[in-house]
Amino acid sequence: MKVSEFMITDVISVTKDRSIRELLELLVKNKIGGVPVVDEQNRLCGMVTDGDVIRFLQPKGRTVYDMYALVIFSEREDLQHKLDYAVDDKIGNLMRNKPIYSVHPNDTLDAATSIFSKHRFKKIPVIDDDNKVVGVISRGDVIRFISTKLI
Repeated sequence: MKVSEFMITDVISVTKDRSIRELLELLVKNKIGGVPVVDEQNRLCGMVTDGDVIRFLQPKGRTVYDMYALVIFSEREDLQHKLDYAVDDKIGNLMRNKPIYSVHPNDTLDAATSIFSKHRFKKIPVIDDDNKVVGVISRGDVIRFISTKLI
């Protein structure tokens, strides 16, 4: 079983210079949790997910032992402040510097499931020999593919 048999080829992607606001609109509109980040030639630069956005927007924690309500109120203010200016920030500033794991269309299902299980990713980009994004696969895609083979 090859990745090409179950990958999604209608890929929604973004470039580093798009805003976080545009990313959020794209994720919500398409009901997806992440997208590949590509350059002008559609070569893979990274992945950005809803989890990356949440971690980026999370206010810094504080240690206040005797004023629990004040801490909650202050953190809400910090989040609102961060939202006010961060949504216009660029995706390139949101992306974490981490290894990019990908698969090729001719890779096996085992290669994909190995990446999913070891790294707990929700999506993996599928690239060709020129590092251009030709598809994506999600954990759900793998499960649906496996279930159709069992029935």
